[in-house]
Amino acid sequence: MLGPSPTSLLLFLCTEDILLKDKGVYETMDGTRTSLDIEEYPNTEVQKNQVLTLEEWQDKWVNRKTAFHQEQGHQFADRGHSVIGVEISELGIREFFTEQNLSYSEEPITEIPGAKVFKSSSGNISLYCCSIFDLPRTNIGKFDRIWDRGALVAINPGDRKCYADIMSSLLGKKFQYLLCVLSYDPTKHPGPPFYVPRAEIERLFGKICNIHCLEKVDAFEERHKSWGIDYLFEKLYLLTEK
Repeated sequence: MLGPSPTSLLLFLCTEDILLKDKGVYETMDGTRTSLDIEEYPNTEVQKNQVLTLEEWQDKWVNRKTAFHQEQGHQFADRGHSVIGVEISELGIREFFTEQNLSYSEEPITEIPGAKVFKSSSGNISLYCCSIFDLPRTNIGKFDRIWDRGALVAINPGDRKCYADIMSSLLGKKFQYLLCVLSYDPTKHPGPPFYVPRAEIERLFGKICNIHCLEKVDAFEERHKSWGIDYLFEKLYLLTEK
């Protein structure tokens, strides 16, 4: 829904158009199949000490350094679902409602001093303006579906375990968790977005989740040359209850 800040997360998604196949092969309803055999970079420690503060993420919105932002939202709310998102940037949240031409209200979150929740007039979209690490204090409940695009890859590597523990605590029974990560040479770009290999996903979620790679997409664009990299793949994983 929103771009990748440390708290950019959509907590509901339907996946009725995806069929799982074994051995890392993705198949759509029209029968298209894609191999998932790209080799991942072996050095997973190179970015471990990288840190970006919440203030630096907010400055990205203020200074319009938001190439990660997608104006076309995932409007699952239009299908009658309740959608909850989390974003550290109040500017980013207000721009979302403006871009989607949605009226909204705002109110303080009493459990988190200084935080707010923005709600669409229809009542089925609620966006929490706070750190994801503060979210459990709101007693927000459990979720059937989670869509993580640009959240895990933006979390400081040293904070991933805490993030994964929070996300695991939000999972309801028979959950489906769609997780989008990036694959590139992390020795050439310090991040963010950070490189997250499958081994890291297994470390963070493997004890409670089955992990399936659904899709690999070549996401390399001309602007990525300024990062010093020469390839970039976006990988989509589905995590389900063990």
